[in-house]
Amino acid sequence: MIEAAERLHAVQEYYFSRKLKEVAQLNAEGQDIISLAIGSPDMPPSEQTIAKLCEVAHDPTAHGYQPTMGTHELRQAMARFYRRWYGVELDPQNELLPLIGSKEGILHITLAFVNPGDEVLVPNPGYPTYTSLSKILGAKVVNYDLKAENGWQPDFDELEQMDCSRVKLMWTNYPNMPTGGRAHRETYERLVGFARSHDIVVVNDNPYSFILSEEHLSLLQVPGAKECCIELNSMSKSHNMPGWRVGLCASNPLFISWILKVQSNIESGTFRGIQLAAAEAYDNSDEWHRQANIDTYARRRTYAEQIMQALGCTYDPQQVGMFLWGRIPDTYADVEDLTEQVLHQARVFITPGFIFGSNGRRYIRISLCAKEKAMAEALERIKKAI
Repeated sequence: MIEAAERLHAVQEYYFSRKLKEVAQLNAEGQDIISLAIGSPDMPPSEQTIAKLCEVAHDPTAHGYQPTMGTHELRQAMARFYRRWYGVELDPQNELLPLIGSKEGILHITLAFVNPGDEVLVPNPGYPTYTSLSKILGAKVVNYDLKAENGWQPDFDELEQMDCSRVKLMWTNYPNMPTGGRAHRETYERLVGFARSHDIVVVNDNPYSFILSEEHLSLLQVPGAKECCIELNSMSKSHNMPGWRVGLCASNPLFISWILKVQSNIESGTFRGIQLAAAEAYDNSDEWHRQANIDTYARRRTYAEQIMQALGCTYDPQQVGMFLWGRIPDTYADVEDLTEQVLHQARVFITPGFIFGSNGRRYIRISLCAKEKAMAEALERIKKAI
């Protein structure tokens, strides 16, 4: 009998992959579910981005294989982006690596640094892919707590008490998803110090620094960070390009060379049109970013806050990013008691926080990636049904 690889026993099908099948079935039955669950921007990229893609697609010479390291134009644009917004200087030749989205970067980095049996520090709550890919690749996941009373920042006293002798990587994500915890320079400085003192590579996943945030921080702003840290960034959220699959990895030349060794054996480079269009997008105007990443999401955020209030949930109004994270009332025994009620009675799909770890089991997450009309309708449905 043919059997699946044993590594599949360590993971389950991704929550949204499973749940969206149920939502699709409900829609097929005429339920008209409003989804406030997934962080997939519903707005288009800038006009010049789309124009460049169309221009290159019409070039008969542009459809061949591309270098894994990316085009010169794209790497230069990535370096300009980091200099312009973060004040970080990166050598486009050997300190930047384009990715087919930062989710793929999590895979490449883990393969490049972690042997089976090595330990990986993963935040709880945190992006589920940090855990699932680590398990698939045979690493041991060691959770570190993020808590509301600490602003969802790492507890460094707690980290120092842990046995980190077998830890190779530490995953961080600021501005934080799912909690909306803000990025802080002090946190970044302490992360760099922690990496140095324990010979750990800290990887900061940084796709949300433009969403409802006037302050753009990078782990690589800390002096010496490139020596022991890696930063992932993505165009999915900040440039309305989730389906384009364009991200980047930034670090020192040695780390980049190791990650490239993995990547070049897995991928064959992104279509030239996408790369050159992405280069155009990196030069979007300040006004474009304000309108797309702050003004639009700020209007939607008011509806998300009203939904939280209608559900009796509490939330930190200072959080940033394209989600709103809120604690459910004590009257519910389990978060799914609330989210399933909202789904089947109000016909609104929101995310239960347990999928991000045990510290999220009393929380829900509302996505801001829906038009204001849909969010207003979701609010009315919830008020009537719950």
